[in-house]
Amino acid sequence: MRRVAAIDVTRGLVMVIMALDHVRDLLHTPALTQNPTDLTTTTPAIFMTRWVTHLCAPTFVFLSGTSAYLSLRRQAIGNRNDALRFLRSRGLVLLLLELTVINFAFWFDFHFQSLMLQVIYAIGFGLVILSFLAKLPVRTVGIIGLVIVVGQNILQLVPTFTNPVARLIWALLFRTDFFPVSPTFALLVAYPVIPWLGIMLVGFGCGQLLERPTENRKPLLLRIGLGALALFILLRFLNIYGDPAPWSSQKSHLFTFFSFINVTKYPPSLLYDLVTLGLMFVFLAIMDGANNTFTRWMTVYGKVPMFYYILHWYLVHLSMIGMALWQGYSLADLPSGPMNFGRPANAGISLEYVYLVWISIVLFLYPLCRWYGQYKLEHPTIKWLRYI
Repeated sequence: MRRVAAIDVTRGLVMVIMALDHVRDLLHTPALTQNPTDLTTTTPAIFMTRWVTHLCAPTFVFLSGTSAYLSLRRQAIGNRNDALRFLRSRGLVLLLLELTVINFAFWFDFHFQSLMLQVIYAIGFGLVILSFLAKLPVRTVGIIGLVIVVGQNILQLVPTFTNPVARLIWALLFRTDFFPVSPTFALLVAYPVIPWLGIMLVGFGCGQLLERPTENRKPLLLRIGLGALALFILLRFLNIYGDPAPWSSQKSHLFTFFSFINVTKYPPSLLYDLVTLGLMFVFLAIMDGANNTFTRWMTVYGKVPMFYYILHWYLVHLSMIGMALWQGYSLADLPSGPMNFGRPANAGISLEYVYLVWISIVLFLYPLCRWYGQYKLEHPTIKWLRYI
């Protein structure tokens, strides 16, 4: 079975966009005090800079499920159990990386006073669960995913637990939550497993579509994408179900439109899934079979997603420290403590420089990703390369 190039292109694009959000988080002047999607304080440029990056996590998670399906299909029937064990072990490796290498990249704190469970946690845990569910018929797995995606907003009606253990378990599985455990340690569950698992299982179920010939799957991908976007518009217009934050009329037509598309990511709502994955399907359809300079560039990033993800976080954080030093602060001025990236309160750059730093990091990573992708291709017997 040939590799589906459109997956690498799409994954590469969203990973490039993802770096923009992280540069904005750590370097943009108002990022420490302003919510970029708060319509009372944001600007159109800041809002759209944040909103476009909503495409990244669901696409990344969805394609993790699709790639898992295609990987299992490449295995001989007798090797299927080995493939499932590898899927499980890869999930566990991702969890380990999230708790160590990746969280250190977030905070640069040798004492690990902060622990943030983000997308790699959700993917790692999801792959472990998928390694067991993949024994079921593919359609069944996809239906389970759809049930989770469609019904997850009902779970947000469950009141917050008062018992700390129950509250933690519920957060790990269903709801974004923050736990200031002590003055020297805090836990942020940003990506609860089950809502993101639903996206991964739908991606696994859609893997069959990618096995079809390009001329057959391309219009089908486009119809699914446009259908998801149409359903998003309908449900959002009705303002009844699908997102805990209803839209409303604002001070201008533009900001009313922003309110309409300002859907909830933490945890992902049904409407968030529909609009982001709808756009993903449309992009997949456009890129399917394309071969040009843009697709070749994006493929370089898309073939080595974990390598890119880890390196880009370290580069973004180092850029933040470099910015602080350039603006006259010393290393001793960098604050520390739970949930502190180490950025001085008054340090920061304007949005146009955020874009400049972002583009510089992405371009810097290109030759590294190209080298690593080639190295993996030339050394298929080195087992640990399969995990990163």
